[in-house]
Amino acid sequence: MSIRTAVSCALLSAATLAGCSSHAEAPALPALSIDAERVAVVGLSSGAYMATQAHIALSDRIQGAALIAGGPYGCAGGDLNVALGACMTAKPAPPALDPLLSKVRALAAAGNVPPLQGLAGDRVLVLHGAQDDKVAPTVGAVAVEFYRGLVADAPGLQVEATLDGAYGHLLSTAGEGGNCSSSESPFLAACGFDAAAAVFTALYGASPRAPVDAAGTLRKFDQNAVRGDGPEPNLADSGYLYVPPQCADSSCGLLVAFHGCKQNADAVGEAFVREAGFNRWADAYGVVVLYPQTRASFAPLNPNACWDWWGYTGADYDTRAGAQIQWLARALTALGV
Repeated sequence: MSIRTAVSCALLSAATLAGCSSHAEAPALPALSIDAERVAVVGLSSGAYMATQAHIALSDRIQGAALIAGGPYGCAGGDLNVALGACMTAKPAPPALDPLLSKVRALAAAGNVPPLQGLAGDRVLVLHGAQDDKVAPTVGAVAVEFYRGLVADAPGLQVEATLDGAYGHLLSTAGEGGNCSSSESPFLAACGFDAAAAVFTALYGASPRAPVDAAGTLRKFDQNAVRGDGPEPNLADSGYLYVPPQCADSSCGLLVAFHGCKQNADAVGEAFVREAGFNRWADAYGVVVLYPQTRASFAPLNPNACWDWWGYTGADYDTRAGAQIQWLARALTALGV
């Protein structure tokens, strides 16, 4: 365990602390043969906000994004109160679309994010449960309109959406189990809808074959190995990488999957990285899945291990200069993107 992790763990509650001792030495990310034209991101809740930030800030390297129970890029504007209000409960009002579009165009013009033309031809999927009591479905609707508002800047940008899913604030899986009407750890439940299947179909096209049980390798990797000299990204020591059998020695796509708040490995173990459903579809599509992991902290204030979508790592959090965006860029390079 690193000194940083030991100090962070010392600050956490006894319930959370139990997961801190599980960190073990992990290898660096392997260099794989990744098809640079088949790189996409997906996320749940704060992970959905992180997914759209990664898509916009790294659009020259990422060709698609799936947002589950999240909202539009730039929503919080660096203000936690806005994040907790307009960007989650839609109170006192949902996020205003026009200012968000103006902001991202200004960021692109200033070079803080790549030119928006880089989104041309990309695929976007927005999923939201009608019973979501954490992030209002109206917030998800603004995410849809945000991307559709960028079609003029990026011709061919494809946007799909389902905002009336029969579930709450969670990721709906195939199989059985879980409470679909409430938001309970590990925020996975079988609700008659295979979200992972919808994500892969939207981002990569029709399935080349039917999925079976995941047969690849799920391994931990050292997230500090791609830490770099930039700002502190506030990530856990270890993340996860799933490599389908055929991807060990042949070219494959890449999906980066961002967990939600309280859904990191310290909180839910390997539930998200094993049970969300992405791995079995990754085998069918020939896609490696990267599962980065955040960590809980009180300085900066992030006790629920959320991804930074309001600015706890710095004012540039959702741009090329953002700490977590820079970490992801280095991770993509390490994998061979």
